[in-house]
This record gives sequence, C-alpha cells and structure tokens, in this order.
Amino acid sequence: MIRKCLFPAAGYGTRFLPATKAMPKEMLPIVNKPLIQYGVEEAIEAGLRNIGFVSGRGKRAIEDHFDVSYELEHQIMGTSKEQLLHEIRDVISQCTFSYTRQTEMKGLGHAILTGESLIGREPFAVLLADDLCLDGEQGVLAQMVKLYNEHHCSIIALEEVPRDQTHRYGIVVGDEIEPGLIRVNQMVEKPDPQDAPSNTAIIGRYILTPDIFDILRATQPGIGGEIQITDAIAEQARQGRVLGYKFKGRRFDCGSIEGFVEATNFVYNTKFSRADAAG
Repeated sequence: MIRKCLFPAAGYGTRFLPATKAMPKEMLPIVNKPLIQYGVEEAIEAGLRNIGFVSGRGKRAIEDHFDVSYELEHQIMGTSKEQLLHEIRDVISQCTFSYTRQTEMKGLGHAILTGESLIGREPFAVLLADDLCLDGEQGVLAQMVKLYNEHHCSIIALEEVPRDQTHRYGIVVGDEIEPGLIRVNQMVEKPDPQDAPSNTAIIGRYILTPDIFDILRATQPGIGGEIQITDAIAEQARQGRVLGYKFKGRRFDCGSIEGFVEATNFVYNTKFSRADAAG
C-alpha cells in the first residue's frame, strides 16, 4: 500500500526571476492557490497523506504555508475572509508533513535519493509541482495508484510531446500491453530531436519501488553532470519492472512562463468565471 508522496522542491526557479529571487517557485499562485498546494491536494485524493518535501535554501515559505498562521487567523476570525482559509486548513488537518534539505543541486535523481530518510523501504509517489495536471475525472496520482495496486511495479506518467521538444524530457519506448499502458524497455534522458527514439515523454508523476534508492546510489552522473532519475528507472526497465501510463487529464508546464499563464487562464475560466456567473 502506498502511503507517502515525495515533493522535490529545491530548485531555484530561475526562469521566473526576479519573482523567485526570494519566493519559492512552488509558491507561485495559479489564481489564488500556490502550485505546491495543487500537488498536495492531488496526493490526498490518491490516499497519500504522508507528505515529504526535499527543499533547499530559501524555501521556508513552503513549510509556513502548510502550518497554522495564528496571527493571520486571529485577524480574520469571524469575518467573511475566514472561509478563504478553508481549503488549506483541510489539507493541513489531513496530512503529516516532513522536510529534508538537498544541500547541493545534483539533479532530480539526487533529490529523490535525498528523500530516502523520509520514505524508508516502501513504495512511494513522486510529484513535481511544476507539472500541474487538471481536467481529469480523477487526479493523475489516483489513476497511477490504482495501477500500482494491480501491477506492483514502478509506474511513470507519459505524454506525447512535439518532436522538437524531446530535448526537454526523458523519452521512453516500449510495448503497449493495453490501451494507454506501456511496458517500458528503453529510456533516454533529454535526447536531441533527431536522436529521440519516440516522442513519448515522462512528466512529473512517478510511483517508485524502494529499490530505486539502491539503484540511485550506484548511478553515475549523466546529462549536465547530474544524477538523473531516468537513468535509474531505466535500470528497473531493463528488468521488465516499469510501466508507462498515458494519463487522463491535461498537463500544464508551469515551469515555463507560457505554461504558467496558460494554467492561470484555464483555472480562472473554468472555476472563477463560472462562480462569478452563478453569483
């Protein structure tokens, strides 16, 4: 049974400077809710209530967000604004939160390995808050947990991307064993478009078995001198223990300004504009 979800959140967010000079990129709001909260809510929907963060310098705001703010709550108690805190209060009441720091930026694989002390020897999910997934009947992690309960192996979320963007993703090749589900047999980290074996890309949702930590310890630095999680999962794939899942829903790349604006417009138009019309 999967109980834990790990959030790598130590990156600098340089594409959003100067906004992220003093504020974690994970705290950037999509309308009125930070990216990281969307991710935690997705984990809760999947039944994952033990939330671990791999953070870094300048990320204290994430810890404060998932905590009680006595001064603020005292100020708005009994006013109409108090209801605005209902969602985050509900999140806090349902989860336990733990934190560790990635003192050096050595890649996503290294970040996940840093989180081993929060996970232990059990299967777990990984969610990258930059990839905001919406508009499905069920959250992506909930879909993947259901698959894990059937297959008991590592599962990665997949999406087809334009061929000229393969250099931004881990790319996979495999055999489709049922609609939308692929037995992965090859993985390549950020290949040039002319070298990419497909345009099927890994996005920021993973379910990993605990042997991934041992594999990561033995993984040599790859692209950019970083320890790549794709290289470690590729080792599992060589043993036939990785499934790729083409999830139901819509992904917004909120690590880019274009994707962030697109997500903001989508959330406003689907949630807030309807609320205004109803009011």
